[in-house]
Amino acid sequence: MDGIEERLASMGLTLPEAAAPLAAYVPFVRAGDLLHVSGQISRDGHGVIQGTLGDGVGVEQGAQAAQSCALHLLAQVRAACDGDWGRFVRIVKLTGFVASAPGFLDQPKVINGASELMIAILGEAGRHARSAVGVAALPLGAAVEIEGVFQLQ
Repeated sequence: MDGIEERLASMGLTLPEAAAPLAAYVPFVRAGDLLHVSGQISRDGHGVIQGTLGDGVGVEQGAQAAQSCALHLLAQVRAACDGDWGRFVRIVKLTGFVASAPGFLDQPKVINGASELMIAILGEAGRHARSAVGVAALPLGAAVEIEGVFQLQ
């Protein structure tokens, strides 16, 4: 798929460098034409975007954190493709984890931040199956973590 970097630039976005793993795992594994990307936590230029949804962090802030996860996922895909976006076919599935206070029920709205951004960047190739799960805590106090499965040529 051509033009991904240009589309990002037109949106005022750039992909970060692919993050190194935080523990004993690899950032991605390719199995046939599927690329499984390890969970990417919410982070920006200041570090990890932390907090708990429904306890000081609102849905809009959570959606922005999910967008950061989406950009980090795409950075891993770019690394797996050695920078050749022509090898990218589509997103298959995203699984989003949202640090949630008891009673917080808007995990899908939070993960929409990533889903909508992927569609804006990738068009039809960005449409995907998805899960949005509330959890008590995420690594380094992150507000959101998202993992993904991508199809490559």
